[in-house]
Amino acid sequence: MYLIRGSNKGEKSEKVVVLGGGKGISYLLAGLKDFPLDITAVITVADNGKSTGKLREEFHIPAVGDVRKVITSMSGSDENIKKMLEYRFHTTSDLDGHALGNLILTSLLDITGSLKASIEELSILLDVKSKILPLTEDENITLMGEATDGSIIEGEEMITKSPKKIKRLFYKEEPNVLKDVIAAINEADLVLLSMGSLYTSIFPNLLSKKVIEALDKTKSPIMYVCNIVTQPGETDNFTVSDHVNLINEYLGEHKLDAVIASNSPISKEMAEKYACEERKDPVKIDYAVLKSLDVEFIEADLLTIADNTLKHHSQKLSSLIFSYLMR
Repeated sequence: MYLIRGSNKGEKSEKVVVLGGGKGISYLLAGLKDFPLDITAVITVADNGKSTGKLREEFHIPAVGDVRKVITSMSGSDENIKKMLEYRFHTTSDLDGHALGNLILTSLLDITGSLKASIEELSILLDVKSKILPLTEDENITLMGEATDGSIIEGEEMITKSPKKIKRLFYKEEPNVLKDVIAAINEADLVLLSMGSLYTSIFPNLLSKKVIEALDKTKSPIMYVCNIVTQPGETDNFTVSDHVNLINEYLGEHKLDAVIASNSPISKEMAEKYACEERKDPVKIDYAVLKSLDVEFIEADLLTIADNTLKHHSQKLSSLIFSYLMR
């Protein structure tokens, strides 16, 4: 069993490393930043769709879109500044579809020659107190997927769009993971896998041999925040234990120590909306199976509805994670 390091809780902030990508990690970090924690966010940078894909193709850079979202979520700046970063151009010119924050990061990358340095510069400007790291600075990082029929799918965007069931993920070439990422995992009091797409937000951080080696060596617990609903084509009909088991397949010897799931009731109307419009279903808690697994199961009323969308209540979730660290 893995234990929280640091017995004198009042002497230092607990170090939390959050692995993820997409909207899930951004939403989680927006709540965690309000707690006295030393946070390092590690972001997958293999996205090749939309604005990010265009910029990667033209400027030969790693993906900046998820990095932008995390910077925005953790910024202490005025709300209008955050909206400016997320602003997307709607025009008939080449600017169409680009997020301003992506363009800013791309320009900083050209100036500094480093995505890590670009993040640091923008974090200073936008009053980000936590550390944000890209998994790698490799410009050609490419996510690959092998379908159950043996076919190979190249690129995160195509993996997401593919109707085929993915058997495994891998990188076209082994990424050069930043030394700071490995150091953060080594020093962590908790490693947190955020909610979000398993195949395009969580697993891309677990495909590196160096990351798995660091996770195997760490004495800190590894915790997963389970999704509220399934992902079509990825986790259809998945229960909480199914998520745990699949993540453990991508981990090394050190498996998940804890999983958090929402036990909030979902209305029939909302469930039907998700089923019809997005082909998503609520993730069911299978208590009997979870009890048989070597993982601590933590449940709470964590559901909120914003803009007619099911979400984790950011503050409740963050408070639960903080309480886990402080016990």
